[in-house]
Amino acid sequence: MTKTAVKAPFRADHVGSLLRPERIHQARKNFQEGAISKADLHQIETEEIKRIVDKQIEVGLSAVTDGEFRRRFWHTDFQEHLNGVEGYVPDTGFQFVAEETERYNVRVTGKVSFNPDHPHVKEFVEFKEIVGDRAIAKQTIPSPNQLFGKGIVNPEVYPSIAEYAEDVIQTYRDAIKAFYDAGCRYLQLDDVYIAGLNVENFPTTEDGKDRQYFIDLALYVLNSVLEGKPEDLTITTHLCRGNYRSKWAFEGSYAKIAPTLFAKEKVDGFFLEYDDDRSGGFEPLDYIPNGGPRVVLGVFTSKHGELEDKANIKARIEEASQYVPKDQLCISPQCGFASTHHGNLLTEEEQWNKLKYIVDTAREIWGE
Repeated sequence: MTKTAVKAPFRADHVGSLLRPERIHQARKNFQEGAISKADLHQIETEEIKRIVDKQIEVGLSAVTDGEFRRRFWHTDFQEHLNGVEGYVPDTGFQFVAEETERYNVRVTGKVSFNPDHPHVKEFVEFKEIVGDRAIAKQTIPSPNQLFGKGIVNPEVYPSIAEYAEDVIQTYRDAIKAFYDAGCRYLQLDDVYIAGLNVENFPTTEDGKDRQYFIDLALYVLNSVLEGKPEDLTITTHLCRGNYRSKWAFEGSYAKIAPTLFAKEKVDGFFLEYDDDRSGGFEPLDYIPNGGPRVVLGVFTSKHGELEDKANIKARIEEASQYVPKDQLCISPQCGFASTHHGNLLTEEEQWNKLKYIVDTAREIWGE
């Protein structure tokens, strides 16, 4: 096979999720109350997806998403439809800065494998038909490493983490094949778990496993998943520090994971958060091989609607190019606009203005 003629990620790209319109919020409420059918809800979602696909193309994006409009959360909706995984309501949510998230998570109940009837694959087929040949249809799913989060693995089902890792790897190999067979050529793996490996004072487990053990395991899982992927399938990863109602969960640079993950991950691109001081400097980019993965700098924020100063953005790109060649760089928001159905604290008009601003800025910098 040959590589796709248009190389993703693109100079101006975006992470994926978009603000849910009030029409979808109301339709979900109506469905939960029994006022409309599941088919009615699906139709409303489809109509809104068509609208935002048109809008993404209008602002000039080369890759478009369905906005994750059929999901409540960016990760659990995918995970709970895997075999051996269930969604549930825990006693507490995740603690973000100044806010606890809505309480929902997943846990392992049996041997994990890919569900060939996974709804996300069917939804991608419909989404790709909406996009047609007007743009690249980009699919987002949580990284396999998200299944290693605290409280997810069941030691009674998997007394060995190594056995669990192998099942997760095969699950994701099967998932990638299913999306590829459905026509997907641009797939993004979203990863908050890895951000947690950067935190200060990372605890050593009772059996002596330290930070580097988990970093090495994350690399092994991801690279094993990518083995034998089709040549014309672009797979990127987004390393996220948390995104919930404009709040965040982690802070700190990528320095602790960079020597292993930046240097050795076999992805085609990294989407990295660099929207404010909590993200650290560009120095860890020095570990990314020249001529290797494209680096999408999230130097615009999705957490508020104010447009960034263009001169400052250009200066930051020049700074980053000290570590990664400028031709290897791209730009985007640091995260999606609505990683969960709640959405960040900005308006839909501000969202579209920001995405168009990113496209225009990229054209000024790279001429493409």
